[in-house]
Amino acid sequence: MKPEILNRHLPIVAIVGRPNVGKSTLFNRMTGRRKAVVLDTPGVTRDRNYHVAEWNGTRMLVVDTGGYESEPTHELSAAMREQTQLAIDEADVIIHVVDAEEPLNPTDSEIQQLLRRAGKPVLVAVNKCDNESRRLAAMAEFSALGVDVFPISALHGLRTGELLDAVVDALPKHSEEDEAALAEREGIRVAVVGRPNVGKSTLVNKILGYERVIASPVPGTTRDPVDTTFTYNDKVYTLIDTAGIRRRGKIERGCENLSVLAALMSLERCDVALIVVDALEGLTDQDAHVAGYAVDAGCGCIIVINKWDAVEKDEKTAGAFVKALRAEWGFLKHAPVVHVSALTGLRVPRIFELVDQVYAEYTKRIDTSELNQWLQQALGRQSPPIHKGRQLKIKYVTQTGTKPPTFTFFVNDPELLYYSYERYLANRLRERFGFEGVPIRLRFREK
Repeated sequence: MKPEILNRHLPIVAIVGRPNVGKSTLFNRMTGRRKAVVLDTPGVTRDRNYHVAEWNGTRMLVVDTGGYESEPTHELSAAMREQTQLAIDEADVIIHVVDAEEPLNPTDSEIQQLLRRAGKPVLVAVNKCDNESRRLAAMAEFSALGVDVFPISALHGLRTGELLDAVVDALPKHSEEDEAALAEREGIRVAVVGRPNVGKSTLVNKILGYERVIASPVPGTTRDPVDTTFTYNDKVYTLIDTAGIRRRGKIERGCENLSVLAALMSLERCDVALIVVDALEGLTDQDAHVAGYAVDAGCGCIIVINKWDAVEKDEKTAGAFVKALRAEWGFLKHAPVVHVSALTGLRVPRIFELVDQVYAEYTKRIDTSELNQWLQQALGRQSPPIHKGRQLKIKYVTQTGTKPPTFTFFVNDPELLYYSYERYLANRLRERFGFEGVPIRLRFREK
């Protein structure tokens, strides 16, 4: 059974349409980055792209899909059609992109029929409306679809703001009472992530004490996230088992592509991620890629070294493994590490001790007066560098959020900030206040 919509931190917006109508250009416009490959060639978007976008304070996960074709001519186009259907199933709001340079296409009508059956809010974005005459012609042509039509130019950003306003209005709304009830019902959300076949499902089964998910030595058995809410030591947790994440170049077409998206969605809605690593195979580039996804999602992190029972070791082996991990994963040097065996249960209870500790850090708040005392000490220890006669002046700092802890520094000019000094402040924050296992976000605003 699929989790209810409230189970997601972020609503999902899917961009669908025929090949070469400008879906990836709109994706780039919405997310503010050139993540999708854009070429003037039909079908160039083969994998689904996904990234968090924000508009007027509302965050959403935007999914870009490959082109939908009525009659797939080869295996790749059939997979792209399947991906479009899967994106529609997952989405809260759907943007159907059509081309103002072409009349209403039979495939556009077929997509609309597909969307009507889905029963989701649908907005039609008529792309390439670069002038007034084309805008008027597009409105007349595509109004026949019977849904809200937005003439835009994704390339130049014309009227995309009106489209995004409509997207935000169509997203599901949840009251603070809904969110509080959900948080109480689910407790601490823990996602189990890692590349395929590192023992994630076996670990979930050991924690839950029964075969909640199928554990198999064949990589790729788990396709969809599975949520299980349970009580352990009088505390409520929701455990999310996910499909294995591979590097982008290794992702196969079709259902495995959806599995990666589902795993990334799980990271977006969890509080703490258990990043599972295979002790027998050691650290790989794919492991680092998974860990990077967790850091980007802003969740707390615990590194779980699995299959430790099968490793030939002495009293120095564990320390050497952790030392190598810290050297390779400098971006996760704050994350605690635990060596376990999901098969035998070795040190599995220790995981939840760490989950509680990391969650406490994830939700921790620091008083503003204490923060500014710390700031004066940090500035006295090392002043911001001077560049071309100008120096960054930090007026004060306050904590503006948790999950993850977020701090806003009010300064004379954010452009004067050097990355090295931002890193210095982050290190001093950790040195003074801890935040073990969680990322911290620093924001700099002009006073």
